[in-house]
Amino acid sequence: MNQITPHGETDALYERVRHLVPEMEWETFLTDIRAIETLKRERNAVILAHNYQTPEIFHCVADIRGDSLALAREAQETDADVIVMAGVHFMAETAKMLNPHSTVLIPDMKAGCSLADSITGADVRALRARHPGVPVVTYVNTSAEVKAESDICCTSGNAKRVVESLGTDSVIMIPDEYLARNIEAETGIRMITWPGHCEVHERFTPEEIGRMRADNPGLVVLAHPECPPEVVAASDFSGSTAMMGDFVRGHTDERILLVTECSMSDNLAVQYPQTEFVRPCNMCPHMKRITLSNIRHALETMTDEVMLDPELASRGRRAVERMLAI
Repeated sequence: MNQITPHGETDALYERVRHLVPEMEWETFLTDIRAIETLKRERNAVILAHNYQTPEIFHCVADIRGDSLALAREAQETDADVIVMAGVHFMAETAKMLNPHSTVLIPDMKAGCSLADSITGADVRALRARHPGVPVVTYVNTSAEVKAESDICCTSGNAKRVVESLGTDSVIMIPDEYLARNIEAETGIRMITWPGHCEVHERFTPEEIGRMRADNPGLVVLAHPECPPEVVAASDFSGSTAMMGDFVRGHTDERILLVTECSMSDNLAVQYPQTEFVRPCNMCPHMKRITLSNIRHALETMTDEVMLDPELASRGRRAVERMLAI
């Protein structure tokens, strides 16, 4: 059962995020934080927050934090009656698939994803028809409808392991073309791709990284595998947001550039204040639709609830559970 956060504890929270949150804003945030903590206790609710959420959400009200893989795993384990997804819509659908008897809320139904919007279930069926017998690996950044048409899901953190587990020479890997090409380079397995891209990560360029290195001697560059292959090649390390966090944990005295959504640097800066983060700011407009205010509203009104067709959810859940088993 969740407990109300005492005033002293909220003061301690502000000490963690004060260099990222102006004092005038904190007074407004604090009202929402205290209300959210009370509502979580009353509703037996948990808040799942993706690494791209802003610090006042990620560090002050979230119960479970992480990348898509971590949130999928933890969603499967929770015994909460209510799950609030501080993330985007496909993440809320995944939580609902794994917890069909829980109420899953998303504070803004318009929190979408360019990758999820790039492909439909009909597109997957057409790909299968063109490439009979080739397994379909679907990135979790997809709708429940697309997951239901897939053999297995993957995240950026486990894509290589999932692909190699299939034991085939070719894989249909959708919808992120760049992730597929980056995994193809790592594994040598031929990828049949789809022209889907993350609107945040596709904007990074090798030239931008070169300028950052020139201005910051000794810079260590970590790139998300949703970036174009030439950006990954220009970096020192490529991995999911969880893998980036692990890297920073082992290199806290470095000057680091995270080639991903900019709130990731903010949240790691709270955990590792001694690390110098160089921050190009490409912001996800969909993640930023989630605020303390609409999280509070979601818990007060129990809206908006994510609902799935049971048969479609069952098929999609099989693909996600196959991934989790690996």
